[in-house]
Amino acid sequence: MEGAEMVVGDTVHEDGATLRDARRRSAPGVWCTDWLLLRGMNSAIAALAGRLRRPGAEAVDFGCGSRPYSQTFTDVGIRYTGADFGRDGDVAIDADGTLPLGDASCDLVLSFQVLEHVRDLDTYLGEARRVLRPDGRMILSTHGTWLYHPHPEDHRRWTRQGLIHDLSSRGFDVLECVPIIGPLAWTTILRSTGFAYVLRRLPLVGAAVAGLCATVMNLRALIEDAVTPEAIRRDNACVYLTVSRPREAA
Repeated sequence: MEGAEMVVGDTVHEDGATLRDARRRSAPGVWCTDWLLLRGMNSAIAALAGRLRRPGAEAVDFGCGSRPYSQTFTDVGIRYTGADFGRDGDVAIDADGTLPLGDASCDLVLSFQVLEHVRDLDTYLGEARRVLRPDGRMILSTHGTWLYHPHPEDHRRWTRQGLIHDLSSRGFDVLECVPIIGPLAWTTILRSTGFAYVLRRLPLVGAAVAGLCATVMNLRALIEDAVTPEAIRRDNACVYLTVSRPREAA
């Protein structure tokens, strides 16, 4: 997906390209093919950050990538820590996928567009649950429907029911599952992504024509999503944003 995956292993410190990527994701232009999706995610994540904030809360972004939402959480007084492989995070995820953090050490675990790239869900979600305090929350988003995008791998997509099951079966109670972008809009966005890929290859004018096409398609998708019934969007979303709590041991 163009600009909407925060993937374990993304590079944060190599050069200014990642900083530009983070800014584009947190403040996308309407000429970006995934503008409507990123706009919806930004709004939903900001609302959650405001609701879940509390003095001194600690959040770890598990697979932080370019950290596009770090400011969203620090702006409401949450202490943000990015975790990724190598030197790409404030703390380094171990090679086996575990976090060098103590048990029950975090109030929030953040996971944005990572889960579809994770090979071992048991380890990833087990670590998320381990580091959460009993009254903590995990905010996690992942794809319902989207193009194949390996970074470096891409393993799965979810239905609403399937995602809730996979989280529940690994020790979480899912409190909310918010759909972002319904089927009318995301099919338009998919076509726009394909058009942009071809148009950018045109000499001299390719980028401008691709941006114009994306703008028109985004406005169409905006209208399509506005008229899509919530019952349809609920089970046919492009992305699901979930809030979960660790389940108490029996």
